[in-house]
Amino acid sequence: MPRHREIDEVDSAMLKGIDHVNLVVDNIQAMTHFYTQVLGLRVAKEVTIEGPWVQQVVDLPDVKAHVVYLEADQGPRIELIQYVNPIAKRAEGIDMANAQGIRHLAFRVEDIDEVTSNLQRAGLGTLSPVQQVPDTQVTYTGGVRKRLVYFRDPEGNLLELCEYR
Repeated sequence: MPRHREIDEVDSAMLKGIDHVNLVVDNIQAMTHFYTQVLGLRVAKEVTIEGPWVQQVVDLPDVKAHVVYLEADQGPRIELIQYVNPIAKRAEGIDMANAQGIRHLAFRVEDIDEVTSNLQRAGLGTLSPVQQVPDTQVTYTGGVRKRLVYFRDPEGNLLELCEYR
């Protein structure tokens, strides 16, 4: 269990943005197909990583992993990574919206109804109908309204579609 400790303030100007999000997967081919063919991301690069440098970075022995770098028109890239060695089991309950830690990826879309229909045609359901965020709870500049819906990728990772109008 992580310990909470006091952290000194740092210069916030040192962060320039989010570079990427890493998603560890069980089947990199199937997940690459989903993220490219269903969600429309592009494969930018495919590599295999191994050796002392990555073992030190991730603090695991004998690391070998396949990585697919995915990109959209905007925002950080997504890195799908399948560890060939060492292999770990998926943590129980990690797919629940209230599990602690990083829990979902959100994709901004222009037409949430169209994208949701595309998901349904691909055999994927959503956790609910598309919902509008109530103005009584969250407001956005210029009267913009947010609509959103959660769904899962083929390995159960929680994803969100969001539309701002």
